[in-house]
Formats: sequence, structure tokens, C-alpha cells
Amino acid sequence: MVSMALAGAPKPRVILLVGPTGVGKTGLALEIAGRFGGEIVGADSLQVYRGMDIGTAKPTPGERQRVPHHLIDVVDPDQPFDASRYRDLAREAIARLDREKKPVFVVGGSGLYIRALLGGLIAGPGADEALRATLREELRRGGVSALYEKLRSKDEKAAAQVNPGDGVRIIRALEVLEATGRSIVDYQKEHRFGEQPYEALKIGLMLERDRLLENIGIRTERMIADGFVEEVRRLLAMGYDRSLKPMQSLGYRHVCAYLAGEEGLEGTVRMIKRDTYRYAKRQMTWFAAEREIVWFSPADVEKATERIGRFLNPS
Repeated sequence: MVSMALAGAPKPRVILLVGPTGVGKTGLALEIAGRFGGEIVGADSLQVYRGMDIGTAKPTPGERQRVPHHLIDVVDPDQPFDASRYRDLAREAIARLDREKKPVFVVGGSGLYIRALLGGLIAGPGADEALRATLREELRRGGVSALYEKLRSKDEKAAAQVNPGDGVRIIRALEVLEATGRSIVDYQKEHRFGEQPYEALKIGLMLERDRLLENIGIRTERMIADGFVEEVRRLLAMGYDRSLKPMQSLGYRHVCAYLAGEEGLEGTVRMIKRDTYRYAKRQMTWFAAEREIVWFSPADVEKATERIGRFLNPS
């Protein structure tokens, strides 16, 4: 783990660009980071997986050549990756860029990863392997939707903060609840994520509902046209089972069901659009609670650039 700055030393300055999926973070980040000669540290819980490119809207090779990116293509889909490892790797990347005097842009929509990066992680109870194994078996037998409903019936606070397709976080929330009798949300509130290793400017992007819906629809159609189904078929052929955490994520679980003959293509596309918008709404709720965020429209390139310039050069 990267050590924090020495007492009295200035904290690294970090610009965060956050917002819901489909809002236009990548385009704005490329434009602004390019203007400042900066580099991008991804904050996306799925873009870390190799081979999962189209369904995660991963920056293209050309975009990564235009502006260097970090925390993309870190592990294979069957390798473990969580917020703790993200925090450590992201802090390493930020420390290196700070030494090189390059502006750092942390870009993504994973609120948990961003919170871990900026404020640390809760200690919480240790893993109960027997209980965890039981919950994994429930997941295997009943599916992620049934396990999410179990969490929602037992701990509405935790369920409101968890992606219904994220089996790992659902299991952890249930594990904490059953092991301690307390919600994982209570531990989070006590911890307050208060490490604060950086001077951070949080830029948020937001669109009105109809525009965001339109963007999500267009992006979903483009993913299918670009070969999303073929990407998932290739991953399955490589031995990555549909029960794996990343294969249970938004879009991938839908295409897995389609390839298994459980749904037609038209219905699959419709469900991806619907569930993507639901996910975007949860992201908006998460980021709306962050009081420090300065909000812009994706079209406000000049205003955002001016605000970032003042942050990087406060004198």
C-alpha cells in the first residue's frame, strides 16, 4: 500500500470526473486531460478486466494513445479484484504521476472505488468463510436476483447501495449482517471514509432524464453493432463461466442469457437499456449525496476547463 504524504508536505492535487453511465465522461475527460497534459486513472469496476471491452465502454486504443490511461486491463475476468486492490493500485499510479508533475484525472462512475481511493475502507468484520460459502451456494442455486431480494428483505439500507447484479457485494452485505447483526451501512457511516490523502476537485456531469435515456439507448445499440454478443461468446469459449462476478455484471449477464437461449436478441437489448438506466439512477443518487461535487453539463467544456485551471494553479 502506498504511504501517505509526509506531515506538512502538500497533498497531491487530483481532479475527479464522475457521473452516471452514458453521460459522456470519457469524451470530456479526453478533451480536458489533453488540454492540461494530464493522464487518466480509471475508476470503473469493470474496465479493469481484460477482454471485456465493448460491454464496458472501455476507451479505445486510439483514445488511450491520445491520453494515457491507468487501471484498465489489470486482471483477467476470473481473477479477484475489489475496492481494496483498486485503492492500492490507483494510489500507486497517482503517486507516480504526481512525482512526474502530471495532472491526475480520476474518471469513472464506481462510487465505491472513488470513496475507497479518497477516504479509505471500513475495517468491518473479517470474512466468515463458512457463511460466505453458504451464501455462494445460494447464489449458485437461486441466482443473483433471489439473493438480492433476500438482502432487500433483511437490510433495505444496504440493498439501496448495492448493484442488484453484484453478487460479491450482496454476499458481503449479508455476511456482515448475519455475522454482527448490523448493517454494513452502519459501519460505513462510523468510518466516514476520512483519510483524505489528496486535495481533490470533484467535477460531476449530469444530463436531464430524456437526454440520458437517449444516450443509453444509442450506446446500447452501438455496443451490439460493434460486436458485444461476439465478445461475450468469445469470453465464454475461453472458459470464463457466466457465474463469474464480471460476467454477472450489467450487459454481460443479459447477453449470457441470450446465448443460452433464455431470451431473444430484441428482448435482451431492451432489458440492457432498461437496467442500464436503472443503474444510472442509482449512480445519480450516490453522487447527489456528495456535497463537494461541482456540477456541469457535458457540453460545458470551457467552464469545466476554467474551474480545473484555477484548481491546478491556485496562485
